[in-house]
Amino acid sequence: MEMELNDLSDRKERALLGGGKEKIERQHKLGYYTARERIDQLVDPESFLELGMLAHSDQDGSEEKSAGDGVIIGLAKVNGRPIVVQAADKTVFAGTEGKVYFRKSQAAHGFAIKRGFPLLNLMEGGGLRMPDGMGSDGISQVLFPNELLTHHREVPMITAILGDSFGGPTWTAVSSDFVTQLKGTSMAVAGPRMLEVATGERVSNEELGGWEIHANHTGQVDQFAENEEDVIASLKQFLDFMPLNGEEEPPFKETNDDPFRSLDEVVNLVPTRRQRAYDMKKVIELIADDHEFFEMKPTYGTALITVLTRVNGRTVGVIANQPMKFAGAAGDKECEKATDFIVMCDSYNIPLIFLHDTPGFRVSSEAEKVKMPTKIMVWNQALAQSTVPKISVVIRKSIGAAYGNMCGPTMGADFVVAWPTAEINFTGPEVGINVVYGRELAESEQPETERAELLESWSFDSSPYKAAGKFMLDDIIDPRETRKFLSQTLDYACERNGSMSERRLANWPTGF
Repeated sequence: MEMELNDLSDRKERALLGGGKEKIERQHKLGYYTARERIDQLVDPESFLELGMLAHSDQDGSEEKSAGDGVIIGLAKVNGRPIVVQAADKTVFAGTEGKVYFRKSQAAHGFAIKRGFPLLNLMEGGGLRMPDGMGSDGISQVLFPNELLTHHREVPMITAILGDSFGGPTWTAVSSDFVTQLKGTSMAVAGPRMLEVATGERVSNEELGGWEIHANHTGQVDQFAENEEDVIASLKQFLDFMPLNGEEEPPFKETNDDPFRSLDEVVNLVPTRRQRAYDMKKVIELIADDHEFFEMKPTYGTALITVLTRVNGRTVGVIANQPMKFAGAAGDKECEKATDFIVMCDSYNIPLIFLHDTPGFRVSSEAEKVKMPTKIMVWNQALAQSTVPKISVVIRKSIGAAYGNMCGPTMGADFVVAWPTAEINFTGPEVGINVVYGRELAESEQPETERAELLESWSFDSSPYKAAGKFMLDDIIDPRETRKFLSQTLDYACERNGSMSERRLANWPTGF
């Protein structure tokens, strides 16, 4: 028995070294942590239970140099809550994926679904390993993992890109609910070398899939960080807002912040003149418990803000127009961002709060080329199918179709209210006059006089009182009582079934 135990100990000690000391040192010299060090940073001390430590490649001759076959998986706790974690090991065949790697990854995903635990992925690597995928027999066994394609948002899937990631790690990331990326890394379908050989195009890693590409162009990554510690911290922050699975409510967080706290500062923060800008994030900060919130996609579709925060201890998702950018008018990226966020919140039982301040959508010939009508309606379809509690507050202006997309009346909200500063209309009088009378005014001898007369006759009552008078709005509220109103209405909307949704959007494709 002693000989057997010594042999087991030796095998596990070798497995702990992954690809060996030299490769670990190389990883450190490049400024990166190893897979095991990343797991240690993520999980609670002494909580990691590893599975498949003694697994290795099934390719003949590779058994002794493929510890774990390039991926470490197991169970652990983060802030006392159970998770499943997998971490790609760059020291073993550059973190590429072999058949045993796939088997382990599939087992991790399967256990997460079976027991209802979030799946956290610490990813890097070059995708499919050439020997394992070559030949008609090889590639026939390692096509896209079915578990990613039929995940159905049963549990939160959360991914960090911590090194250059091509193929498999990218598929995992874009199938996830939340993705954070270390600056200086790349995420793409295939690496620059493969691209050059296949197409002749020469690009750097950064140009292909660096953080700025995803921040400004793709929206496939939700947050970015300068170092690995901050990347992992953002994973933990996001997880803190999530339920363990789609059958639970998100956890409550006790707070000493008075749910009826008056927002006295907001009176001077939001200008009554709709042409003047202000930072909507400051309004969200005033509303949120302890003035804290977690922003998703802060640099993508910047005319719309999407954040997770808490109101009276309850997790909520906030969708708000940002007057600092394009006056709060949404374009195609904002539409995608809103749709993605609505789907995620509804799938994980997170109530939605809408804060309006928008002059409408950004329309142009270029907008038509990127399918703006479709994207507006896809946003509306997600909104219409969502069944979590929804509360809508018109802060200043909400014009045209955008009033609907921001969950105006008849769009499924539990409560729709406005501040007295609100302006609600089909379009601004100036725009309406230009559309209807533009040619006549251009030919007029006294265009300014006629325009003034038309403006007076077109001054339809866009104040919220007219809609409130016909009970199309539930109330006009004092801006200082916004937090109190949200705290009260959330309690009432969640009284019967908590914040549980019917999960109609759980099958919605990621990124659609």
